[in-house]
Amino acid sequence: MINKRLLIKNLLAHNDENSFYDKKRKIALDTNEGKAKFLKHVCALSNSNPQNNSYIVIGVEDEINKIEGVDFFDDSKIQNIVNSYFENPPKIQYENIPFPRLPRHKVVGLVTIHPNEKVTFLKKPIWKYVRGRIFFRRGSNSMSTLGKFELKNTNQAIVEAIEINASNNIELTLDGVFDFLNRHKSEYHPTYKVFNEQFVLCWAGKKKKVGTKTFYSRVDIELVNEQVRLFYSALDEVKIEYNHRSFIITEYVYLRIKDEFDYYPFEKTVIHFKDNGKHDIATEFLFQPPQFDKTVLHHVFNNCNAILKKLKNKLPLTATEIIDLQEIPTNYLICALNDFKDARLKLEEVKGILRMLDDKSAYIKYKEAVRVLRKVKSQFEDK
Repeated sequence: MINKRLLIKNLLAHNDENSFYDKKRKIALDTNEGKAKFLKHVCALSNSNPQNNSYIVIGVEDEINKIEGVDFFDDSKIQNIVNSYFENPPKIQYENIPFPRLPRHKVVGLVTIHPNEKVTFLKKPIWKYVRGRIFFRRGSNSMSTLGKFELKNTNQAIVEAIEINASNNIELTLDGVFDFLNRHKSEYHPTYKVFNEQFVLCWAGKKKKVGTKTFYSRVDIELVNEQVRLFYSALDEVKIEYNHRSFIITEYVYLRIKDEFDYYPFEKTVIHFKDNGKHDIATEFLFQPPQFDKTVLHHVFNNCNAILKKLKNKLPLTATEIIDLQEIPTNYLICALNDFKDARLKLEEVKGILRMLDDKSAYIKYKEAVRVLRKVKSQFEDK
């Protein structure tokens, strides 16, 4: 098994970007421009590495190679984006890699582009890139052509050497387990379990009882062998189950308007460990957006807008409005799920204001609301 944290360190040791890896401060898949630039790098690396893995490291400051991290990213649809735009698409994998010196909610993103011995090219236009465009690497530069392109195997030996040097061992595994246990307070019940005598899974979460149900909040799950964070939630209510072969995570979303509330199943993730030293991760989207009384929602929506207007005009809030401010992201989320056309725009408007508050709890709820909307949107687009 490859220790992904060590792999990233070995890649960054090759200080300049080259034809088998790239590094980015962040990626933005919510705009056509951001999506197009990401696709360009995937295509270029795939065409320049037909017989070995290539990589994109995300969360690194380019100039001085400083690891700054990005938010945990759990969009399982990223492969669909690649398949949708490319002819001969490579298989890609996005993983979240924790680093000890980063804040608990930050990771380094690692995109692995698996070898594909066919020329990858755009099968439809996106942003300023036309159909048929072929991207490839020359050193650290991504170049393109509309003509013929010949695949050349130039990096296989050096990439294999880097991956071998990043192989896991008992010492790294034990260090990873102790590091995980020490990083989490006792109230989060950090623990580990060994699956198939090969995989060491660590998890932590704050337990709480709601009626007869047991949920965990601020859940953190890592596959220590590979130093990969499989799951992270700053807010969700999460149910955890496991047997001798599988670890099952079911997320719930808590939604409330006035006195009407419930825990709604959102997504189930099953990590299945195989006898051949490999594991599969399967997700099932469960969420059915609840419908609330429209009269009540109009009142809530208008109240959120009034608070937002006062914040933009730098007017003081009343004591009640300060309390309501904490629920603005969730209220806008519920309104968006109930077809209020302007709710998404209002949610985006309030982002900068919430981010600047000393109390970050409302901003965390904003990021959670955006995550829910993104996943609901992607499910709708797939149908």
